Amino acid sequence: MEDEAEIYDGARSQFPLSFGKQSKASKPLEAIHNATRRASSSTAATISKDDQSSGRSDFPSLSSSSKVWIDSHKNPSSRKTATSAAGGVIIGPSRPPAEFNGVKIGPPRQSLLETVDEDDRLVGPPPPPTIFEDGDEMIGPPRPPTSGMMPDDEEEEEEEDSDIEEQSYRIPLSNEIVLKGHTKVVSTLAIDHSGSRVITGSYDYSVRMFDFQGMNARLQSFRQLEPSEGHQVRTLSWSPTADRFLCVTGSAQAKIYDRDGLTLGEFVKGDMYIRDLKNTKGHITGLTCGEWHPNTKETILTSSEDGSLRIWDVNDFTSQKQVIKPKLARPGRVHVTTCTWDREGNSIAGGIGDGSIQVWNLKPGWGSRPDIYVEKGHSDDITGLKFSSDGRHLLSRSVDKTLKVWDLRKMKEPLKVFEDLPNHYAQTNVTFSPDEQLFLTGTSIEKGNATGSLLCFFDRTKLELVSRVGISPTCSVVQCAWHPKLNQIFTTSGDKSQGGTHVLYDPTISERGALVCVARAPRKKSMDDFQIQPVIHNPHALPLFRDEPSRKRQREKMLKDPLKSHKPELPMTGPGHGGRVGTTQGSLLTQYLLKQGGLIKETWMDEDPREAILKFAEVAEKDPKFIAPAYASTQPKTMFAESDSEEDDK
Repeated sequence: MEDEAEIYDGARSQFPLSFGKQSKASKPLEAIHNATRRASSSTAATISKDDQSSGRSDFPSLSSSSKVWIDSHKNPSSRKTATSAAGGVIIGPSRPPAEFNGVKIGPPRQSLLETVDEDDRLVGPPPPPTIFEDGDEMIGPPRPPTSGMMPDDEEEEEEEDSDIEEQSYRIPLSNEIVLKGHTKVVSTLAIDHSGSRVITGSYDYSVRMFDFQGMNARLQSFRQLEPSEGHQVRTLSWSPTADRFLCVTGSAQAKIYDRDGLTLGEFVKGDMYIRDLKNTKGHITGLTCGEWHPNTKETILTSSEDGSLRIWDVNDFTSQKQVIKPKLARPGRVHVTTCTWDREGNSIAGGIGDGSIQVWNLKPGWGSRPDIYVEKGHSDDITGLKFSSDGRHLLSRSVDKTLKVWDLRKMKEPLKVFEDLPNHYAQTNVTFSPDEQLFLTGTSIEKGNATGSLLCFFDRTKLELVSRVGISPTCSVVQCAWHPKLNQIFTTSGDKSQGGTHVLYDPTISERGALVCVARAPRKKSMDDFQIQPVIHNPHALPLFRDEPSRKRQREKMLKDPLKSHKPELPMTGPGHGGRVGTTQGSLLTQYLLKQGGLIKETWMDEDPREAILKFAEVAEKDPKFIAPAYASTQPKTMFAESDSEEDDK
């Protein structure tokens, strides 16, 4: 034991004192959050009413989670105002009395108003203003302003009310972390209901799983999956109990995984040679979208490029429960780009490739005929649909750079159309805030546009743009989500060479999630992790186990020797010499010998074929070699016609 302790102390002395496990955090919590704080230029940009009326596009930066504003709302009693003589506003508690029992307290107070004469001072509030009209003196407060005029104090109060109203959204935007690992754009993400696990899918064919409770400040995923080799990941969705999740890729078969990333099953693929889609057991072409039922943990919904939506039972992977064929203006197959459930799972909405929006209500005896059909909802592919929780509104996002708000009771025309929202990805979605006061979506990068990708927030009641948040100058924003329990915003972004998931949070109003992993420092290496790799020298070992010296120089010397390296001879470039045939009279030896020996004579062009055959007739008759000897006794004598010059002339 003493020898082991001496060895341990000797090894420990080779490392600095800071090496090993530490019980306390190396940085205070405030410093950690300051490191993840977003720059002021990339924070939320709030639009005022004046900017909307003037149409200005340069938005001033505004932090919606100001500490002063939060403290003032926590202690409303401390917000007391008093109007001074000049009409200003004094913020803070009331002043203490200047005198107590005839004794002055504190330094002398400066008078609020001084007369022209320095000796005469006026203490107290100023006298009421005096107004003279037609020689008559009028005493009292001034008349109230007319309807077209407004005093300055009322204008200031209205501006303060509008500022408080804009800040009342309380968007968590002050801090930001990025979950990296993908090599291409992150096309989808899903957060479980507790907010502890996040799964992301990318165009690099992989799915990464992040656990906030087990993750440290390095923000590394604990598992990586490849659901379908060579197929992009398009949609991920958690079950209502968060024990399983659905993975939809570019293949025709969706997969179900458990919470730890183990495969539970794969849905069947249909027969592509059957024309009627209702007679197939599954999708026959690539999937486009999928979502788990919000309440039932056995039911999921998928859409495909084969032009159908299907409802599945996760307990039966061999066949679907229901096939939905959208209504089309012309017969044929038009791919379904996206699909979604409403909050209660009583309705299904689908975006069709022809730009139409169709809604089906799940009721007894329902079929493929839609209950709501909007023929030209968008002019291009629809990438995202979202129901409101009250079932009154439907949001739609499209590649045509628009976001539309629909009233499900009147679907002929949209309530509002927001334009100039670039979208280049088929998975770009739109979602609501937890209280559904706002809805948000992302934008894509366009050539020649220096603003970068943005996350846009819209007011649901006023139907106007509230703020725009810069996410990345080079990568497009694809999907976004605002988790209700964490109060954190997740956005996926990327391009052809990189991808990441941005997590926006505010330490004062957000809970768990990013706050947990950012504050957890990575574990430092200890003595138990250090392994020495000793070098063993054994000169008397057997030749089989002996370490041979390096023979690199010997091999290089052998390569230079043409005999030892068996280097092939180079071809001749001139006349032959030294027993070798050159290239002047033929490149092959056989050609040279035949030409020199006279065996090759190209005279067949000048000879008569009949004469060339008959010149061997006499030799063949005297010395037959092939078939003629076998039939010599039975074969009649061969007679050849002789040419007559007179007949030839005729």
